[in-house]
Amino acid sequence: MTSGRPTAAPPSEVEIARIRADFPLLGRTVRGGRPLVYLDSGATSQKPSVVLDAERDFYESHNAAVHRGAHQLAEEATDAFEAARETVARFLGADPGEVVFTKNGTEGLNLLAYAFSNAAAPGALDGADAEWAQRLRLGPGDEVVVTEMEHHANLVPWQEVCRRTGATLRWIGVTDDGELDVEALEVITERTKVVALTHVSNVLGTLNDLGPDSPVVAAARAVGALVVVDACQSAPHLDITDLTAEGSGIDALVFTGHKTLGPSGVGVLWARRGLLEAMPPFLTGGSMIEVVRMEGSTYAAPPARFEAGVPMAAQAVGLAAGLDYLTETGLDRVHAHDQQLMGHTLDVLADRPWVRVLGPERTSRRVGAVAFVVDGVHPHDVGQVLDDSGVAVRTGHHCAWPLHRRLRVPASTRASFGIYTTLEEVDAFAEALDRVPEIFGMTG
Repeated sequence: MTSGRPTAAPPSEVEIARIRADFPLLGRTVRGGRPLVYLDSGATSQKPSVVLDAERDFYESHNAAVHRGAHQLAEEATDAFEAARETVARFLGADPGEVVFTKNGTEGLNLLAYAFSNAAAPGALDGADAEWAQRLRLGPGDEVVVTEMEHHANLVPWQEVCRRTGATLRWIGVTDDGELDVEALEVITERTKVVALTHVSNVLGTLNDLGPDSPVVAAARAVGALVVVDACQSAPHLDITDLTAEGSGIDALVFTGHKTLGPSGVGVLWARRGLLEAMPPFLTGGSMIEVVRMEGSTYAAPPARFEAGVPMAAQAVGLAAGLDYLTETGLDRVHAHDQQLMGHTLDVLADRPWVRVLGPERTSRRVGAVAFVVDGVHPHDVGQVLDDSGVAVRTGHHCAWPLHRRLRVPASTRASFGIYTTLEEVDAFAEALDRVPEIFGMTG
């Protein structure tokens, strides 16, 4: 879903109450017995009982090293791990052979980025399809394009690749209202080999149009550049199968488990089969090999080539349970719920003239998060006031320093939503926020 328009009704209050009952942590209190209002799902989501149970069941009933051993437990563990891969593939509308398990989204982006610097090694692309091999070759005169709204995980790896290969890093700017400056796409040229960008800004919630005819994707396709998408913030809220569909113009994307109701320690890299088959490995060792001799080794076909060592099997099983939970709820309904929360949050903040919201004004241009500043009060102080009332938000630069510099603020406070967030929690957040002017002696 590259559009911001929901296609279904949000869950009812009764359904949301039922959903919240599935998340044990949401029932706890904080700060002297205050009910927890968790508005930090953009940093990490809470986990439903089915995820906790799936991970626990793996350890209690099937725990063994995956893809090793011929005994029954090893077979069961391997089956569970590969079944999790199939679940991820269904969630993405992709083939299981295109799904690589990683530690998190950051590792997935590094895996991709390092493929370009590793491709420069002698013999690294021997046997690779000529077209894909050419697209992986990066050197002086070539360019990588990112955007000014990237999380550091989709910026620093590309900075490093450019430093290692001699390529040049360029970027698409951000407008004053937090949108990509699609009127200035001259940075994408015949020299561009990679365009890497976020689907949804982790700070502003800006939803970038990544349809095949969108300005950025169309410009990248026109010059044959690989398009890499950070879907960490969109995967918990949107149906993203249109990004992996044939003809989408997207070549690879990543998302992370801990933001999609799953455990920490597991993420996903999806990439076109031809790209994975051409990519040199990122990590080497056991499980990713084909033949090993003292003189050298050959590597297994993807996805095994990129899953060296004993994989995070229990976490993958937990992730699959989290993705099934989202799918069974209905991602169109999840998105509609998010839009309802977004609209209400923007409304209550608009009623407080001492709050300045960052990013797009329209609800349909946002997903999952609202960042704001209170001029004259540091975001950390705002966050502390909220925390004293039991409201958990994120403060700081949110691993996006360049974006904050572009918006001319040192940091921000961010409220972000999950499938379990309620309108009443948004009201509690607004009520707690009203303590800020009183505490800091603001007038006006």
